[in-house]
Amino acid sequence: MAEADMQITLTYHGKPIDLSFTHDATISDLSERVAAELSIPPCNQKFLVGGKLGLQKPPFKEPALPLTALTAKKITLMGSTAAVVSSLNSTISAASAPRRAGPIKAAMPTRTRDYKKMQEEAQYTFHTLRPLPYLPHPARSLAFLERLRDDAGIKAAMRAHQFSVPLLTEMDPAMHTTPESRTLGLNRNQGEVIELRLRTDAFDGYRDYKTIRNTLCHELAHNVWGPHDRNFWELCKKIEREVARDDWKSGGRSVGDQEYYEPGGEEEVHDHGGWTGGEFTLGSARGGEAVVSSAGGGMSRREVLARAAEERVKRTKKAEEETTGDNGGS
Repeated sequence: MAEADMQITLTYHGKPIDLSFTHDATISDLSERVAAELSIPPCNQKFLVGGKLGLQKPPFKEPALPLTALTAKKITLMGSTAAVVSSLNSTISAASAPRRAGPIKAAMPTRTRDYKKMQEEAQYTFHTLRPLPYLPHPARSLAFLERLRDDAGIKAAMRAHQFSVPLLTEMDPAMHTTPESRTLGLNRNQGEVIELRLRTDAFDGYRDYKTIRNTLCHELAHNVWGPHDRNFWELCKKIEREVARDDWKSGGRSVGDQEYYEPGGEEEVHDHGGWTGGEFTLGSARGGEAVVSSAGGGMSRREVLARAAEERVKRTKKAEEETTGDNGGS
């Protein structure tokens, strides 16, 4: 047996992992070692290789690609362990189970709080936020998504147009980048799922907040109009104006200590129009389309909508309880 005399270094969750191989090893051997030693099954593996090779994932286009071609390149491993995926699927299944909800009582108006507005904000919002757990610092991405959801201008526009979006998630930059362009956002099935490119291409920084917010305005317009026609652009610009007008908290606040990306180089496009489809899975691709990447496991269209319905009931119930509590004390 040949001696192990070649070392490959992977970056996983920001930490280097060194693996030794023989000189005749291939990228398929690398995938097998990752599955055996890191418990990440091949179906969950993605290797972002520096240079022209780009994103590689099983089954590889060149399964016999020699590892000697990768020794001098930066390799980032992305993927969730089988245990994480199993845990997430169990959580989703429990959340998707039918639950009995009591009757919703009408909120009693008071002088001090606008309960109609509170109930509308509970209904017209992004009901589930999901960062990508296999990229560095998912908590920062979650904070970014929360800031978008709670943005005063976005909240006002959501109420004005009665937009209710089951899932807002971050986009995997590697899945939507070509040498010619970067896609900034995607809207699935008129607002069932909206993806936003939050990160820089290096995954460790975040893009300008107002640029991402304008992309979100663009994707919200696809809730009504699919093609980029005159109707779409009129609505898109209207939403952008409304968000800017009602953004009373504006002040250039940043999320965390990370630096923000200044656009340049390749052309950046919002998207290629609203896109549709039947059942879909988070973190996979079907029919040649890159589909929403999320926290590890799969989530069907029915499950996304079920989760959103559950979140909507919780928000409405919370608004009712606050109404009842304030009335009882006045």
